[in-house]
Amino acid sequence: MAIARSSWPRGSASLAIFVIVSIALLFAFAPARRAAATSTGFTLTTPIPDKVPPGVVLRIGDPVTQWVFEHNGWEKQLPFRIEWAQITGGPDVTEAFHAGVLDVGFGASVPPIHAVWTGIPVRIIAYRQYVDRSQRQAYVLGIAPKANIASIADLRGKRIAFSPSQVQAQVVLQTLRAAGIRRDEVTLVELPSSIGGDVYSNALASNVVDAAPLRADLVSERYIRKYASDGAHLIRHPAFRDDGGGLYVPETVLVNPAKAAALRIYVHYWGRALAWINAHPEELARGYYGTHQGLPIADARVMAAYVGQVAAPRSWAGAIAYEQTAIDTLAPETKHPRFDAKALFDHRFETIAADGAASAPGKRS
Repeated sequence: MAIARSSWPRGSASLAIFVIVSIALLFAFAPARRAAATSTGFTLTTPIPDKVPPGVVLRIGDPVTQWVFEHNGWEKQLPFRIEWAQITGGPDVTEAFHAGVLDVGFGASVPPIHAVWTGIPVRIIAYRQYVDRSQRQAYVLGIAPKANIASIADLRGKRIAFSPSQVQAQVVLQTLRAAGIRRDEVTLVELPSSIGGDVYSNALASNVVDAAPLRADLVSERYIRKYASDGAHLIRHPAFRDDGGGLYVPETVLVNPAKAAALRIYVHYWGRALAWINAHPEELARGYYGTHQGLPIADARVMAAYVGQVAAPRSWAGAIAYEQTAIDTLAPETKHPRFDAKALFDHRFETIAADGAASAPGKRS
């Protein structure tokens, strides 16, 4: 219902304009906002302390890594306490950061970028990628039974599921660009894949959308199992990267010297966890995905294979280039400013995960 102009107090129009402009500027220049140094002068470039003081707690959302830590008893070796949170997916991590209830999140390429664009300066402190990126894709395109899409070129004129805060958006936009399909030649249907259940699969099966990026794990396999007989199928996207991901942390956490010291140790063990997962796919399948998650063993093996055979690079040059591509791809579509991807990374942590992985006994890379 419209509010009559006379119901506004005198001067409120100017105040409203001021508030609107202030909010717009806040988000427009979010990439340039940085956490201030603490009262001790600890900044994002200060060397990380060697020792963790008593009483430090890290709140971390990374369920698979949590199971690996607990399974191996690693938490008992840490000089700090972890409070694990069952939080996954970029939108949920961003909300938790906004609420101040999470210190560390795990995400693909886009969630850290989206966090910055929504006013939460974050830094990536650990990064992982597929060992064989030339043969492996993290996402495939699911095609609805009645979509009449046989190849990437057939996406022109179709409805495609799209979530601007997740890596799926990057996959969609880079696919269109590679195929020479203009943005105005398709309809992007905004639909976050993290809102629960097989959202994209259900939208495809009911022909609400014609195509959607699906994880190349149990999500896509279940879709085909259920709906292939109706005409559903999968197609690979063009040859571009979709595999990067890692840990990201609000800058307000990183300028806390006690938490920064704890994070350095955690990232080392996170690297060890990557190596452990690579070397123990069956143990992960049976223990985490089977017993803990309740999946049948065949499905559990699909998931273990999906998260395995990854590596933490010692140099972040490729990761920075990958994130820059994501920024440059999404900024025009989401009406957010482009920024330098180097600002997303805390280089004090660059080699720590790789060193952790290299130190793991019985590692497989």
